[in-house]
Amino acid sequence: MADRTGRLPSRLGLLLHQIGYQNRVFRRVPISAFFTLAFPMMFLLLFAAIFGDVAIGGGHEVASAQFYAPGLAVFTAASATYTNIGISTAIARDEGILRRVSSTPLPRWCYLGGVVGSGVCIAVFGVAMMLAVGMVAYGVEVEMDRVLPALVTFVVGSASFAMLGLALAAVAPSGQSSPALAQATMLPMAFVSDIFVPLGDEPARWLLVAGDVLPLKAFVKAFFTAFDPYHVGSAWEPGLLLRMALWGVFGALVAARKFRWEPSTGSVSRRRT
Repeated sequence: MADRTGRLPSRLGLLLHQIGYQNRVFRRVPISAFFTLAFPMMFLLLFAAIFGDVAIGGGHEVASAQFYAPGLAVFTAASATYTNIGISTAIARDEGILRRVSSTPLPRWCYLGGVVGSGVCIAVFGVAMMLAVGMVAYGVEVEMDRVLPALVTFVVGSASFAMLGLALAAVAPSGQSSPALAQATMLPMAFVSDIFVPLGDEPARWLLVAGDVLPLKAFVKAFFTAFDPYHVGSAWEPGLLLRMALWGVFGALVAARKFRWEPSTGSVSRRRT
């Protein structure tokens, strides 16, 4: 679509417009906003009120908010990208939205870029809100020289989970099954990743293996380094960043191979355009 001067929008302009459109779609679905943004915040308020100091291993303890705020911020980012992108894209496919988009002049990459960009924007807002509440209300602390490693960790982690979200949409049999598939993978992964319950110094072996293989624990550990008052040395975690990046590459490969623009067989659109 040309602007008032008759010029066609640039690729960047198309992408930014699509990100804005996806953000508006997100705001118009209150249940998505609740589970993506308000749900983790409720956990922070509850855990900070219920628990005292939390053991983080090595004989060290920190205030509950100092432990839970970074972890729940990561959970918010993963929910905004992996869960939100996977569910919304699978539902859009079954409602025929993706098929209609593919038949318009809008490039396919631009539509998917808008979906991913919107997920990252929501993640930025959710993480900023979580950390702001933690710092203002509970005195959560972070050293300034660790802010850059935390930002890089957020970017790598959010991008990786966004790719995994597209992979989730690609392998979900239908839009109706995507919420169950997302929660069946996200919640168990969160419980073995030191988000809701710290595993302590001597957890079961299989819990350690599961957490070390999956990407969410790498995201949590790398991000929490910036908030760990007992951490000595650099806050950069290249090994954990690499693990997250490899999972992101895996998600991108699955999405590239399996992604479908046509509705699932037998699906029926329930929305009126």
